[in-house]
Amino acid sequence: MTTTPWPGEWLRGVLDLCVLAVLAEGETYGYALAARLDALGLGTIKGGTLYPLLARLEQAGHVTTRWEPGDGGPGRKYFALTGPGRTALAERAHAWRTFATLTVDLTAAATGRAPRKEARP
Repeated sequence: MTTTPWPGEWLRGVLDLCVLAVLAEGETYGYALAARLDALGLGTIKGGTLYPLLARLEQAGHVTTRWEPGDGGPGRKYFALTGPGRTALAERAHAWRTFATLTVDLTAAATGRAPRKEARP
């Protein structure tokens, strides 16, 4: 895994959305989830950050868990997206795209660059 390339406050703002998006790809366990987030460019997400977030998503009903026994080693806890989790993902993704477009336009104007010509969500 690589070092986190983004400011921590940025990651805290979107990590739950990114975790939901990865879980939309299919059921997975924590280490594989962290590796996928790293491969997608978010950098290293430590267990002390990821597992409490997954617990909050489970409490909210967005994620379910199940234990799978290990072959000669410890078992693994698998996480899967629920129906309400898919709904939350869709709603948050739409809100994030709107916010990101606003931020791009605002910073482009402040730095003398033309705003993006994409349609607003």
